[in-house]
Amino acid sequence: MKLKVILSSVRDGRQGEKVANWVMDELVSYTQFESELLDLKDYKFPYYEDSLSASQLHMPYEPKLRQQWAEKIAEADAFLIITPEYNHSYPAVLKSALDVIYHEWNNKPVSFISYGGSANGSRSVEHLRLVAIELQMAAIREGIHIGLFSGEQIFSESGEMIAKSNNRKLEKLMSSLFWWADALRTARLKTNEVANRKVAS
Repeated sequence: MKLKVILSSVRDGRQGEKVANWVMDELVSYTQFESELLDLKDYKFPYYEDSLSASQLHMPYEPKLRQQWAEKIAEADAFLIITPEYNHSYPAVLKSALDVIYHEWNNKPVSFISYGGSANGSRSVEHLRLVAIELQMAAIREGIHIGLFSGEQIFSESGEMIAKSNNRKLEKLMSSLFWWADALRTARLKTNEVANRKVAS
């Protein structure tokens, strides 16, 4: 199955890059998934301005960037979103990436790794869970909230994860994400089979 890890900060000097590098290094050992990092720096979406909502649109999309993004999201069986917290919520670039397509997100699980100050980015995740429901995604319970300014050293100078409790949290997260990805993939395949039989008849 395919897991897409979405890095949602595009700021210069972003802390999310350390988090993403740690996650991708760890995911090598999780052979249930073929994992790929999608960096929103590579997908510079404008604010959504179509006359129709994304739920009314289907492939092929215009412009080309939206089509490329849709193809990446469509092939995924699960998502892991890495997000900071800006003013009690998540980045605008992430909202644009979520809003620009619709059907490709449906009926797939998502989990979140947040980072930030006093709340460890958890308030951004609370908002994202509501968006995920509207996109017909399954937001799983397990997540990781990293406090970068708590006084505890999280990463070494070379970027290695020092707070090993996060590795244990990632293990639990991945176990749950795999269960949901497998269950929902099976359900999607059954739905497609039924739809194809109806068309054939």
